[in-house]
Amino acid sequence: MLKIRQRHFVPRQTMDVHADHYLARVAGAIAEPARARMLCCLLDGHARTATELSVVAEISASTASAHLARLKDDHLVVFQAQGKHRYYQIANPDVATALEALLVVAGGAGLQRTQFTPNTPERLRHARTCYDHMAGTVAVRLHDHFAEQGWLAPIGDNQYDLTPTGEQQCYQLGLDLPAMRKLRRRFACPCLDWSERRPHLGGALGAALLQLALKKGWVEQDLDSRALSVPLQGQRQMLACFGLSGLQ
Repeated sequence: MLKIRQRHFVPRQTMDVHADHYLARVAGAIAEPARARMLCCLLDGHARTATELSVVAEISASTASAHLARLKDDHLVVFQAQGKHRYYQIANPDVATALEALLVVAGGAGLQRTQFTPNTPERLRHARTCYDHMAGTVAVRLHDHFAEQGWLAPIGDNQYDLTPTGEQQCYQLGLDLPAMRKLRRRFACPCLDWSERRPHLGGALGAALLQLALKKGWVEQDLDSRALSVPLQGQRQMLACFGLSGLQ
């Protein structure tokens, strides 16, 4: 008589014993339709307020706040206080990657997401001052370029330091880095742009770059508003200095 030996399955303990619990909790956070709509809306990289997300999710502002609290507790979104507003963003690139993968699985990779449309006057949106540094689309583009070139090194508490390449670039521009580091303020930090809802460069380094741009005539400050104009010649010089292809 043929005897069959049975083998018992023994699960491999290669993951945290609570990983399944965490996975189920995160999946539950995403599974609620209103929260899913808010997360998909934030995938474009722009920050939004609870009120704006409530419109996207078609729910009340108070309900949106409760949903956002759940998403924050599960580390899917983070918020940043700017003045009297709180702006919400996807917590980190891993969350964005996971959401994109789920959209593919769900057959929604081609779904059209709600586009962020700023209502800031064009003159202020293009370039303006934000306290003592530059803001607007020009400043956001410069921030992105500095990051892409590897000039900025993120450090703790929402701050930047310069990489060796970044320091070399700043010295070539004539910036006094030792003096900036002695100031009783952050040396460099991302500052959320209220019209673009993406960061521009703040801190002592951001302020120094604005003064440099004004001194060299890359930008000109309006006498009666925060608007900055970017003359054609100044734009060309700025593009050449930083190796940019455009400031739009």
